[in-house]
Amino acid sequence: MPSRFLTLADVTEVLNISAPQAYALVRSGELPAIQIGGRLQWRIESAELEKYIQRMYEETRARNSADAG
Repeated sequence: MPSRFLTLADVTEVLNISAPQAYALVRSGELPAIQIGGRLQWRIESAELEKYIQRMYEETRARNSADAG
């Protein structure tokens, strides 16, 4: 069964971005996440990551349409 929650390291791998970039997405609220545990580790729900990816596709399409028109 796939894991419901991902670490920031998992997000960096999926999106092929750096750790500071992933952290910035979470801290800004652009990528919803929670902090858990005694060390307040960030966790991102897999479904939220997929929603973020879809949102980025939609924003890219809209930007490309605006540039073409």
